[in-house]
Amino acid sequence: MAQQIRRSSTTGVRRAAKAQSRAVTARRAKGSASGFVDWLMGLLPFTEEQWSRIWLAVIIGGGVGIALVIASLAGVPALAQAQVAKIAADAGFEVRHVRVTGTKRMDERLVYARVLSQRTRAMPDVDVAALRTELKTLPWVKDARVSIQLPNTLAIDIVERTPHAVLQKPDRLMLIDAGGEELEPVSAARAKGMLLLAGPGAGKQAPALEALLASAPALGPQVESAEWVGNRRWNITFKTGQLLALPEGEIEAATALVKFARLDGQNRLIGGKVLAFDMRSPPRLYMRLSDDGGPAPQVAAASGGSL
Repeated sequence: MAQQIRRSSTTGVRRAAKAQSRAVTARRAKGSASGFVDWLMGLLPFTEEQWSRIWLAVIIGGGVGIALVIASLAGVPALAQAQVAKIAADAGFEVRHVRVTGTKRMDERLVYARVLSQRTRAMPDVDVAALRTELKTLPWVKDARVSIQLPNTLAIDIVERTPHAVLQKPDRLMLIDAGGEELEPVSAARAKGMLLLAGPGAGKQAPALEALLASAPALGPQVESAEWVGNRRWNITFKTGQLLALPEGEIEAATALVKFARLDGQNRLIGGKVLAFDMRSPPRLYMRLSDDGGPAPQVAAASGGSL
């Protein structure tokens, strides 16, 4: 009987030792895992406060997603969305700050005026696509990137249009981009030195004029203004005050301009005594030397011709 008692006692001691060993091993594993997690978290560029916000956003975002799924299955998504928005707003997830970047030339207040309606709105209620579409209606805005930055910031990055020329209208001068989009009125002082477009419908022809001038890049910097005549063709005026009348048609006008550039390189037409050049009847080039009403001289402008 005594021998049996000793065996039972020995077995109990062994079991206790094994349990203690397993507990120590578990604590060591837990400590190692915790140390690894702490080391890994230390590598990431977030403070403890930022991590708290991130986890809070994840938890609320998960709850919002689950609520929307349940609501959709129940057939009441609109009601659920309103409730979710209220919960998010109560938790501080509403638009309290608006950050605008990318504005260099335009009045930034125009952007804030469009976004003002979003202030204090719950983040789930912000329609990013609709707001982007509304911002693109502003004359200067070529594109807009709208993003939500939790917990309470609405970030807007504006891509502005680039001023390219000045459009002369009956009552004012208007700044336009290369596509002919009107940006804002401009004073004569600010318009000085910029390409001037004139004539009915000239603004819509701005891209075509850009392509035309690109066909003879050496002449581009010397062009002061361009007049769209009769909704058919261009009159080009150089900074010297000399005028070049081009023929109708994109190909015909580009061909004439290239020929004129070649002749100018050979004979220095720009800056000379000729007041006006008329290339409306290719391959002839007519020149006006004075305003006395006398006949204009003419010269062949075909390949190989010279003055």
